[in-house]
Amino acid sequence: MSRAHHSETHRSDRVGWLRAAVLGANDGIVSVAGLVVGVAASGASASTLLATGVAGTVAGAMSMAAGEYVSVMSQADAERADLAVERRELHEDPHSELEELAGIYRRRGLSPVLAQQVAEQLTAHDALAAHARDELGITEELRARPLQAALASACAFTVGAALPVLSALLAPAALVAQVTTGATLIGLSITGALAAQAGGASPLRGAVRVVFWGALAMGAAAAIGRLFPIAA
Repeated sequence: MSRAHHSETHRSDRVGWLRAAVLGANDGIVSVAGLVVGVAASGASASTLLATGVAGTVAGAMSMAAGEYVSVMSQADAERADLAVERRELHEDPHSELEELAGIYRRRGLSPVLAQQVAEQLTAHDALAAHARDELGITEELRARPLQAALASACAFTVGAALPVLSALLAPAALVAQVTTGATLIGLSITGALAAQAGGASPLRGAVRVVFWGALAMGAAAAIGRLFPIAA
């Protein structure tokens, strides 16, 4: 009797780009909305609001890309350095490295004999990959990818920032702050729910936590804007 094909879907391979995309989108929505709402509260003109939103989008996207790239590149540098150490040790003292690998498997519950067999077979197949995975915790799914993280973050920031920019552009002049705030909170609830669902968490919880911080940020920005009215 044939067995049904067993397939599983895991989310760990999404961690790198998902974190950068979620951070970028939420930051794009909140930071640019805060700029627009704060400047609108000061009594600025529609053209000033539009220029503020566009400038904030460009600067924010570049900043997010640079920040992600530098941060993840630092992780990649550390991974490369650790792999270089392992490569050298495998060349200079392969016996000790084999025993180290067998010890890892014994601590994970394998019998000494089986742990030794597994270590020998994995070493024969790809010693560096075995040490990277089981000693250093470096896997292909979770390895640092600086360019991927930077592009995901910058694109997500731009998409997120488009919401408050379009809201400010299309809203009546007297209601820019209110319309932008409402659209931003709706957008945050959607991105928060989608990000939580993609990560296997509760969509409602994800929506609530980003909406809370977004509302707090815009409230603070509006308060600052009122402290510095344009007419003054």
